[in-house]
Amino acid sequence: MDFIVTFEGKKKSMKHAEIVNLIESRKNNPCLKFRLKRQTERFTDLLFLTLFDQETPVAENLPRLQAYFRELVELACWKPNASCGEVWERYVQRLPELLDKLNLDAKAISDCDPASLSMEEVYMAYPGFYAICIYRLAHELYREGFPLVPRLMTEYAHRQTGVDINPGAQIGKSFFIDHATGVVIGETAVIHDNVKVYQGVTLGALYVAKQLKQTKRHPTIEDNVTIYANATILGGDTVVGANSVIGGNAWLTHSVPPNSKVFHSPEIKIKTQHVG
Repeated sequence: MDFIVTFEGKKKSMKHAEIVNLIESRKNNPCLKFRLKRQTERFTDLLFLTLFDQETPVAENLPRLQAYFRELVELACWKPNASCGEVWERYVQRLPELLDKLNLDAKAISDCDPASLSMEEVYMAYPGFYAICIYRLAHELYREGFPLVPRLMTEYAHRQTGVDINPGAQIGKSFFIDHATGVVIGETAVIHDNVKVYQGVTLGALYVAKQLKQTKRHPTIEDNVTIYANATILGGDTVVGANSVIGGNAWLTHSVPPNSKVFHSPEIKIKTQHVG
């Protein structure tokens, strides 16, 4: 079968086999297998259920998770000297501690949100909790240097919740994200304990340049800080001191001391219309 292909306004007839060869020659990344993405999502779903669902047996699922992980090793660890196979035993031993942290996150949400009616609601219905959960599970693999899978895990959560947490971020205990949508937390962000973040918050970098890869580009948020909706905090040297409150829509690129209150003051004009 022949196809008519246009190159710079000129038509050329090409055989089917020729087109196949041209496409194949341009697929120049031999390690790029999108099956890894699907397998990571399957692993993530089963891991979440194993940790939280009362009807999902832990004893039966740990071997299944290990088998899934072996598949991820085969697909993701394309460097010959990588010791990815040794990661699983260390990872699975951290799961009880991770579950303790996640239960504290769920309790923080339940304690802080008056709309929360039960802990079950937090685990099943709060996108902020789900995003935090997948971040924490991915972060442990990121710490191990496991390639690509941690990012695929957090991007899976990002797609479902609208929360973009890079697996490299460091987040302390009892973290609370309310309403979730639009939150962005960069790779080198450091968040201490008992921090509350609302929708649309960005913890980002002042500059985007590849040569900054090994530098701290994102802010540090100390204990007991509250950051309200759509606030933007930028820069690796920016530190928000403990017990501070950052108001909605604030734009912050420098540090603030502990116990600060930072507010954005828009100019609002209200005009009344006289009728009659």
